[in-house]
Amino acid sequence: MQARRPDEGGSAGGPVATPSALHEDLADLAFLLGTWSGTGEGVWPPGEPFDYGEDVTFEHAGDPFLLYSQRSWSLDEGSPIHFERGFLRSSGPGVVELVLAHPIGVTEVAVGTVEAGVFELRSIAVSFTPTVSPVTELRRRVEARGDELSFELHMAMEGVELLSHVRSRLACA
Repeated sequence: MQARRPDEGGSAGGPVATPSALHEDLADLAFLLGTWSGTGEGVWPPGEPFDYGEDVTFEHAGDPFLLYSQRSWSLDEGSPIHFERGFLRSSGPGVVELVLAHPIGVTEVAVGTVEAGVFELRSIAVSFTPTVSPVTELRRRVEARGDELSFELHMAMEGVELLSHVRSRLACA
């Protein structure tokens, strides 16, 4: 099934196209656009360190937000490890917001800064379902240099202080 433009009233037509012009509020985040792929390493107590593959995509729809998707998988087995879906928004010069959902039952709202190809975010709200281990804080740092994106995630949970959880290096595909 193809998506229909809102003004088509459900009649036959082509798929909705991504606008060619990036919304002016997203100029500070334009360096993120595209799909980034690579590998990373992580650890979470009491488990062993692990290596993983990762794809991250930032897309625009012509509105003042970027669409964000992430997926990671085990390099050893090829099995899925994690997924994230959300939105990255500019809330003024040098200020960025993230609204994100994790399939493990966690939602995250974070605020931070963006400058010269680097953004840093700190969670201001984390919610979780009754069946998930309670995440209490998340911090992210993303830096783009040329065709390389480095990504770091720090996480805290009830009974576990904030620590480095995953780190990856990705290349623009």
